[in-house]
Amino acid sequence: MSIFVILGLLVCIEAQGSSAVTTVFVQKGDDLILNVDADVPHDFVSVIWKFNKMVSVVRFEPDGDHAALPGFTGRVEFPVKNFSVKLKNLQEADSGVYTAEVLGFDGFQTLAEYKVTVQGPVSPVELTVDSVDSRSSDSCNLTVTCSTQHSHISSTFRCVSRTCSQEGGERPELTTSGASLHVYLLNGAIICNHSNQVNWNEDFKRIEHFCPQYAGSEGSSAGTSVYLVKMVVFSVVLIIVVSAVITVHLMEKFRKHK
Repeated sequence: MSIFVILGLLVCIEAQGSSAVTTVFVQKGDDLILNVDADVPHDFVSVIWKFNKMVSVVRFEPDGDHAALPGFTGRVEFPVKNFSVKLKNLQEADSGVYTAEVLGFDGFQTLAEYKVTVQGPVSPVELTVDSVDSRSSDSCNLTVTCSTQHSHISSTFRCVSRTCSQEGGERPELTTSGASLHVYLLNGAIICNHSNQVNWNEDFKRIEHFCPQYAGSEGSSAGTSVYLVKMVVFSVVLIIVVSAVITVHLMEKFRKHK
């Protein structure tokens, strides 16, 4: 039983440690502010921001003095907030873990930790229709390919009785750059989407441009909507007219009684 208790405590400690790490995605060329929200002891010796636990970025002294260390000169700024650092013009090579540590008489203590991922904009994407099968009067099949410069994903869309569904290719595909390539159906359009956590690009095709059956169903729906609108307007007008007639009738009756 004691073994399970010890394992449980270890899991809890690991979970607490991982929850303290803030994950951030930044677009290439943008700036990022790293904040320290934890309390810093009054008798601290120094506060140091480190990159990947090894490379020192900046150092703060108790007298308020601060400086960027070699390799980061000109690449950092110091916001008003205590011990905060702004990293400027981030590039992919700047991806990694940034840790703020305070050195006191009891040794080092972690104040804040950020896992930073810098990503560039995704490449353009293209959606092409490879084949169309609309020989049947009530069905239509489209096969499409969603592609970027180095990746592609294919899928088939089948429209039957005014309802379209996707057959194959539903899962997004990860590209070599870590972005996601996805093709899906939305509001009568086939969407080809290329995205990462900071940027996206897409192309689309309207189904009715390739499947007359689908266009007819939309027209039918539009006609039904117009008809419903007309019926509602007519009903409202009729109610107003009837109300007016009743009001006039009651007023005439009231005058006669006088």
